[in-house]
Amino acid sequence: MVLALPDVLKLRRRLSHAPRNVAVALTAILLPLLTPSLARAETVIERAARTGVINVAGPTNLPPYSFLTDQKQPTGYGIEVAERIAAELSRYLGKPITVDAQPVNDPATLFRQVKTGELDLACGAQFTWEREMFVDFTLPFSLSGIRMLTPQGRLSGSADSLVGKRVGVVPDSLGDRAIKALQPRALRVPIQGLSEGVGQLVAGQLDAVAGDSLLLAAALQRTGAKGYGLVPEAPLARYAVGCILPENNSTFRNLANLAVAKLLQGYLNDNKADQDLVNRWLGPKGLLDLPPQLIKDYFQNVLLTYEQIQVPAPTPAPSVQAP
Repeated sequence: MVLALPDVLKLRRRLSHAPRNVAVALTAILLPLLTPSLARAETVIERAARTGVINVAGPTNLPPYSFLTDQKQPTGYGIEVAERIAAELSRYLGKPITVDAQPVNDPATLFRQVKTGELDLACGAQFTWEREMFVDFTLPFSLSGIRMLTPQGRLSGSADSLVGKRVGVVPDSLGDRAIKALQPRALRVPIQGLSEGVGQLVAGQLDAVAGDSLLLAAALQRTGAKGYGLVPEAPLARYAVGCILPENNSTFRNLANLAVAKLLQGYLNDNKADQDLVNRWLGPKGLLDLPPQLIKDYFQNVLLTYEQIQVPAPTPAPSVQAP
């Protein structure tokens, strides 16, 4: 209920003559009745239905998830997953929904803009429980962990091997925290990003670069440099990788999860379109060249915690009989 204007004016006059402590208490009680309720924030789905667009962002230097082509167009595994989510949203709304991909290179800015709803989606985010307190995550579509890229034979990855060594880290990143916890006497050298750090490593300015294993491998592959490896064998920390979206958008999150699940199930079912998408970034002859069975095992584990998705089998091309 909202009080009419004459009633509001009468109450204000009476409160002006009341003792201060009484006026404060009554104001706190009556404030919801004295002013109209705040307008309910527009959800991602409502905005998409109105504009036909979802706003997606990601770094421009984070292969395989998001980076720029030679023509300065955004591309990557995360961008393609976002497009799958837009297609699922389009089916739900019954109208075309397009992706507006925007460059945001600072991780803190990216998370803040998703949290506040300035951005609808960002795919390729490392899951942490701390981040989960401020944004919502979709089903993961990748798995990675924190390791160090180093010239082969230089470091074992043990705590002792890092004493006094120059390890490039993105400040306050998961890699930075992992190295600090493992060996406080390592020389943690701030780098702008993993791609820049790998460049400094290849130039001989660092002994190692610490960060996401998949991102390090992709950054190294783009340089074409040889003779480097990831240490230690077991990652210092493991985590899932998925998309983040603003909290309190449950329908949009459900549709995003469904899009990711369909991609994972399609890959397991040997659907060519789904396998081509994943393999382009992770699989054979892709950016990372991971074994298909390793990818399938992880996708299967993800889906086992939810439900198997019934993905229609691709329609075979009609056979042509010789005359």
